[in-house]
Amino acid sequence: MQIRAGILGGAGYTGGELIRLLLQHPEVDLAFVQSRSHAGQPLYAVHRDLIGDTDRLYSAKAETPCDVLFMCVGHGAARQYLEAHPVAESTRIIDLSQDFRMSRGGADLGRSFVYGLPEANREEIIQAKSVANPGCFATAIQLALLPLVRAGRIREAYITGITGSTGAGQGLSATGHFSWRSGNIQAYKSLTHQHLEEIGLTFRRLSPNGDLVPAVHFVPWRGNFTRGIYVSAVMACDISLSEAYAMYEAAYAEAAFTWVSREMIDLKQVINTNKCLLHIEQEGDRLVVHSAIDNLLKGASGQAVQNMNLMYGLAEASGLRLKATGF
Repeated sequence: MQIRAGILGGAGYTGGELIRLLLQHPEVDLAFVQSRSHAGQPLYAVHRDLIGDTDRLYSAKAETPCDVLFMCVGHGAARQYLEAHPVAESTRIIDLSQDFRMSRGGADLGRSFVYGLPEANREEIIQAKSVANPGCFATAIQLALLPLVRAGRIREAYITGITGSTGAGQGLSATGHFSWRSGNIQAYKSLTHQHLEEIGLTFRRLSPNGDLVPAVHFVPWRGNFTRGIYVSAVMACDISLSEAYAMYEAAYAEAAFTWVSREMIDLKQVINTNKCLLHIEQEGDRLVVHSAIDNLLKGASGQAVQNMNLMYGLAEASGLRLKATGF
């Protein structure tokens, strides 16, 4: 019996990626895709590449009962929707906004959201009825540091990371135009990025001593490409490079999509996939961990499908065997 899935907010980048993934998922029937601004129009009117794949139309509201509801609406709108439209207890929810990531929010709505980073919370996700999908930068940074945090081996990390224009969403903005992005780069939200809070919560929970959570100093950059995130974390660490590789390879030995590479990684290796690739370097007592993901897949919609697979007892990689760009 197939899982009946619905998408709330299917006109943006994450909604479009979910449509593409779920249409091809062997265990899923896409019950509806909602968008108030495009109701009655075919999905390919917005996501032009879907022509020939589906004739489905956008619905104005979540009209059809479903087994799992993916919420791809803007930050703040997911909570507002659940407050105004109670969802059946039997319907599982995967929220891609930041509304329920902090401190298992949603209890006032009768929902207990589990933080959906499989490499950190796999068993909890399997049992969950509601999942808060992590942020894209949060995913890349946490996967870069989780093994060291769990072992209590770092106190502080200095991180830079660059993201493509799709990380800013589909709406127009001054820094999203091609004429601004082309040949350009800019730092933004230095040391104040919104994903730092969810990173801190995860590290506090997983640290052997919750009072000694590593300080994370993060400077994100806007890049002149469309998709992907590349993060480099620098920290003082008293372990050798061989010990670090052994620690990371053991930590991710059972992970479905996180891989440790002993060769330098690049962004094209992960674009259009649900992978996270990690590479480690060392100079003196400084360790550098590089992390690369596709911000729209492992950083958003791909990870949401990965969480759905875990919640329904499916093979974790079901519907996610995707081809990298390569060149």
